[in-house]
Amino acid sequence: MRRAIVTGAQSGIGEACVARLRREGIETFSLDLSPDADFSLDVSDSAAVNRAVAEIGQIDILINSAGIIGPNLPLWEVDDRSWQKTLDVNITGVFNLCRAVVPGMRERGWGRIVTMASIAGKEGNPNLSAYSTSKAAVIGLTKSLGKELATSGVLVNAIAPAVIETPMNAANTPEVLDYMISKIPMGRLGRADEVANLVYWLASDECSFSTGSVYDISGGRATY
Repeated sequence: MRRAIVTGAQSGIGEACVARLRREGIETFSLDLSPDADFSLDVSDSAAVNRAVAEIGQIDILINSAGIIGPNLPLWEVDDRSWQKTLDVNITGVFNLCRAVVPGMRERGWGRIVTMASIAGKEGNPNLSAYSTSKAAVIGLTKSLGKELATSGVLVNAIAPAVIETPMNAANTPEVLDYMISKIPMGRLGRADEVANLVYWLASDECSFSTGSVYDISGGRATY
């Protein structure tokens, strides 16, 4: 039986990914700040991440879904703490998890890593400079790591959703949500289960000749 860990696993896309992987018979561990998670931790804490990975043991699949929106302000009004917190969770968290699981995947000659980027990482959303920057960094990390592992049996791909109906996006102001939906040709929010279906394919044997790629799931907003 393959074994997976999902970060940000107690709500939204992460929760949907846990349900999808478990439905396919994959032993899946949830990592989240919530005390209800299998491992309650902050992904930006590398020591906590390393302890959890060591305790779990064999990990075949990593889904990096933990993330925060960060400050919804013009760049010149963003304070140091808010900026750093957004990057700590959204990109350093991905780095911490990848660094912890990759050696074991390489040793076994098989692994799948899926990172959660965003359309904001491709296009930039106004008043979300920290979030947009962090998600662009996720794309860069994915491309780099995918190439580093290309002949190892470990595949690394990213997903770039547009606005998805999740608790995280519920924190956005109506004006921000209206702006993002207005750019989606389908004219609606995406669903977490739709993202989880794409995640599952990327985490499966069926995905065999794609690595370092970024997959659009944006209702037609960005197809590049």
